[in-house]
Amino acid sequence: MPGPFAVFRRKWPAPVWEPMAPFIIAGGIVYWGVWQGQNALANTDEFRNDPRNPNAKPSKPASH
Repeated sequence: MPGPFAVFRRKWPAPVWEPMAPFIIAGGIVYWGVWQGQNALANTDEFRNDPRNPNAKPSKPASH
């Protein structure tokens, strides 16, 4: 039985990857740009200590 990615190696009756290439590349560029913008905004002074920020230092838990 062929592997799960054998469908990507088969010959298609019509070009598939060539027309899709600009959209795949543009999607990667948009994904990278949003990722960089999110990281830049998460590290601003306003959100640096926000508890919702995944990069924020954990605050000390309240003692009982």
